[in-house]
Amino acid sequence: MRLRNTCIAICAVAVVGGAPAAASAQGSGGTTVESGTPAPPVPVAVKKKAIRDAPITARTTNIAYRGPVYVRKTDGQVVPYVPASSRTSTVASNGGATFSTYTPAREGLPQLLVPGERARYIHGLAAAPMRAPAAVQEMIWTGNHLIGKPYIYGGGHASFISRGYDCSGSVSFALHGGGRLEHPEDSTEFESYGKAGIGRWVTIFANAGHAYMTIAGLRLDTSPAFDPSNLEGPRWRPLRPENSGFVKRHPVGL
Repeated sequence: MRLRNTCIAICAVAVVGGAPAAASAQGSGGTTVESGTPAPPVPVAVKKKAIRDAPITARTTNIAYRGPVYVRKTDGQVVPYVPASSRTSTVASNGGATFSTYTPAREGLPQLLVPGERARYIHGLAAAPMRAPAAVQEMIWTGNHLIGKPYIYGGGHASFISRGYDCSGSVSFALHGGGRLEHPEDSTEFESYGKAGIGRWVTIFANAGHAYMTIAGLRLDTSPAFDPSNLEGPRWRPLRPENSGFVKRHPVGL
């Protein structure tokens, strides 16, 4: 069975900072030592680079991405991104707790880009890596349109356009946006989708009861498993530390 929940919120996905210093031993207090001498402090510039480049995993701390962000315009230009001033703050409720979320401007979602090969979570949306193939970028930008939609069992199966989406409906929606799926599929069908194994850019994890996907270092999933936000519904999440019990598939060429 697929999970059911209609919570609406934007979860904060972040990256961890700090760069490990090379050493040959550890002090009793956890301090790195080299022949009895404390390791030199890590330069600030190195720490900032580590924050930008660190992979996004379920074990990272809540440090927001601070690297350069760009937006692709409809005419193909790529220019520095400035958050829209027309974003509005809303309040959602989950089990009695309230929290604020962002609602992107209604004129359309920006097609965000960041340098490198990893997607980043910025102002409630995922930014596609510049070095990713166009199909991967399109999947990420398409997935952004799911954020804030409720979980609806069977949502996204009768049509890609739906009021809400379930797990496989969310995966189908993103793949369709990247030109890699013609008709929606359920989680069982995704067990034989594309090619077997982990993909270079995109991987789908599926079994008889659930499906989710990772795209360039971010996880698109309706389940809050291994997500500190503990919120359900389609949204971007940290990578899971393990994916046992799921068949791994990927789009051909990705």
